[in-house]
Parts: sequence; structure tokens; C-alpha cells
Amino acid sequence: MTDAFRLRSGEERREYVIERVHAPETITKLLNHDRLFAAYALAQLEPDSFPRSEWWTCAAPDGTAVVCHSRAGLGNATVALGSSEGVAAILSVHPGSNQTFATADPDHLSALEEAYFLAEHRIMWRMHLTAETFEARGLRAVRLHGGQVRALNRLYASEGGPTSYRASHIDDGCYYGVIDAGRLVAVAGTHAISPTHSIAVIGNVFTHPQYRGRGLATETTSAVATALLQHCQDVVLSVDPRNTPAVRSYEALGFRTVGEIVEAAAWRQGSSVSGTLRRLAARLRGRGRAAEIVWR
Repeated sequence: MTDAFRLRSGEERREYVIERVHAPETITKLLNHDRLFAAYALAQLEPDSFPRSEWWTCAAPDGTAVVCHSRAGLGNATVALGSSEGVAAILSVHPGSNQTFATADPDHLSALEEAYFLAEHRIMWRMHLTAETFEARGLRAVRLHGGQVRALNRLYASEGGPTSYRASHIDDGCYYGVIDAGRLVAVAGTHAISPTHSIAVIGNVFTHPQYRGRGLATETTSAVATALLQHCQDVVLSVDPRNTPAVRSYEALGFRTVGEIVEAAAWRQGSSVSGTLRRLAARLRGRGRAAEIVWR
């Protein structure tokens, strides 16, 4: 637990003990408290992803915080769970890469804003699907493979955004698309799959602007869900609640809203020198406890 103390000015500060965790089984126990929210983080515990991730915990008065920084998947990612105070303490000394994609509880927004410049953060709905609630729709979607990566990148870039998918992203994930006259016009895929923990995250759902309104997103998402539910107990995704057609599409498949999360592209604040000095000070305070201590 943290200890409170007062400065000479009378301001109260708390001591937060931050520890790096190297044992997947220890992390699993923490993540399973909110497994549907922690789906992406659980996938980072898979043997091929775990070496490319780092994990930090902090016990705080409002519970235990867990922060994961991952370099697997489509790019750098940061997932924060648990205590808001603990998340803020961890990110104050371990914000991760210079640029990352952050996923957290809406209560963590202030902690994220202390550590990062956030670009267009959005409050998303987390939706959940099981085999019992699933209702498959459509038959036109086909499984995609790495050899189709150029067609996939062309589709994702059809509204002018940058894309950088590699063939391995398609082969290692689960992607389905609809092809019209030899042209890929709609796709759905995955952000992460965890066979060990029987959970997967659907994402990257996109339809070419000229083909919208035809139910293709429903069909591609349905095909991905069909494949995932053959070996996963839970399938989740995130959707902007303002995107009414998408919400209705997912609900038609049997997805149910289970909570909210915040998602944002994030750029680390402060210089690398100041960050190094903060970490050094935290290590010096905790040198007798095999941990790092932050005062806030």
C-alpha cells in the first residue's frame, strides 16, 4: 500500500511503489479481473508477443494498476488498466515509446494527458460476442492471405489515410474481405488473438466509400467472428457510439455493449533527459525494495 506524508508546505503527497513484472501468470491474474477490457493485453502474453512487451504494476489506494507497452501487432500500443492513481504513477516514469496507440478506461484520461499529447481521443463502446449470442450474416466474404496485402493497403488508403500493412499481419491474424469484379471492396480483421486465453479483438473493419450501405461490413465482421468463435470463448471490438450504422450492424450479429474505453494516438510529453532523470530518482528511492518509488 502507499503511504501518505506531508511536505513542509502542508501539501500531502503519496508514495507509489512501481514494479516491473516478468511472469505471465502473475499478469494473467490481474488482467482476468476485467478480461473483456483487457483482451488486447491478454494477447500480448502469447509466447511470440510477450518478449516484445513490458509490464508495470502499482498498488494504490484505489486498487492495483497495470500498464502494458507492446511493440507487437500493427505498431506500438499501450494498455492501462485498474487504479487511476496507479496508472498515473506508472506513466510518470514509464510512458513507453515516443509514439503509441493508447487504450484505457475513461477514468484514466487525465493520467494519459499528463504523460502524452493525445490526438483525437475517442470514448468508444466495448462490445462482446459469444457463440451463444452470435447470429451469422451473409456468405460473400472470403478469407484473405498475405499475398493480397497490396489490395488491402489500397482499400484502406481509399480515403487518403496512410497504410502500412505487411503480409504477415494478414497471415498471423484473421482477415476476411468481399471482392467485387476482382476488386477488394470491404474487409474486417483482427487487432489481436489469444488462443491461450480464448479471446480475440476484431478491428480494421472498412468498406470502400462507393460500396457503403450494402451490408458488407456486417458480412466481413460476421465471417471473422465465425472463424474466431471456433477456438475463442470471447470476441470483442470497439466502436464509436456515434457511428449508428456500425453499432446496429454489430448488434445484429449478437454483439452486446459491456462498457466504455478511451482510444487515442499518443505522443510522449517531455524530453528523454527529463524522463531518464525521473526514472533514476524513482530507482534510487526504491533501491532497497527492488522497486521504483514515485511521489505524487
